[in-house]
Amino acid sequence: MSASDPLERQIDAFAQYLADERRSSARTVETYVRDLRSLRDFVREQGLPLDARELDIVALRGFVGSLFRTNQASTMKKKVSAIRSFFKFLLKRHLIDQNPASGLRSPKIAQSLPRFLTVDQAFRVMDAPPKEEKRAKALMARDQALLETLYGTGVRVGELAGMDLEHCDFSKSSVRVLGKGGKERIVPLGKSSVEALQIYLPARRSLLVKAKEGDPDALWLSLNGKRLSVRQMQNIVRRHGTLGAGRGDLHPHAMRHTCATHLLDAGADLRSIQELLGHSSLS
Repeated sequence: MSASDPLERQIDAFAQYLADERRSSARTVETYVRDLRSLRDFVREQGLPLDARELDIVALRGFVGSLFRTNQASTMKKKVSAIRSFFKFLLKRHLIDQNPASGLRSPKIAQSLPRFLTVDQAFRVMDAPPKEEKRAKALMARDQALLETLYGTGVRVGELAGMDLEHCDFSKSSVRVLGKGGKERIVPLGKSSVEALQIYLPARRSLLVKAKEGDPDALWLSLNGKRLSVRQMQNIVRRHGTLGAGRGDLHPHAMRHTCATHLLDAGADLRSIQELLGHSSLS
């Protein structure tokens, strides 16, 4: 694709700004550029000027309208967000005189709650790891401790992956969690979580001893002694969701929702649940 037209050069300048000034990840920059180039393709196909300075709200709405047949609302919302950010950048840099994207609305996304487990299903998922007799004992212990902690605390999978050993305080049956925006919170550990973790810790040491380049700080270790990734944790939850409750679609977020639902059913206060989960909003 030629970079000779103004719109392509403007997109390149925006990508440079994201990478250099906003310190956005390469993946984020790539996503923004891809969305903006789909706008450029539409503009070219419609015979419109390939220059952001000559695009108006009608052209932008036409592009969004063209997405309805082949894109989900969530995808369209991301593209609209990319366009808004792009034109805000151009206005800030005085590359355009007015922002045509200011009146661009995002499509509404239907709110759906993640499917959660019943209490009986949750217990069967927790009991699944010890039944895998052919699996290494260290991994069985790790998986059970991980599931108990995920269900018992309701933490996000990213928060779970970021836990270090030093974050656990067994004297107070709690764990320090680093949440969104760098906010820390102390989350209580239930009896089952503490017991599972204490069984896992010797197994964790064995994983670390066998590893050539292990991560001594990470709480959750892989077979090679490295910190478990979010994807690996998702696979563990899916694996035991299938084995324990026949739920091959089980996701860590559903475990989080299960925790909140069961606490609410048991009479816990909504505000307390909000603080436990680290939510900024009660919704």
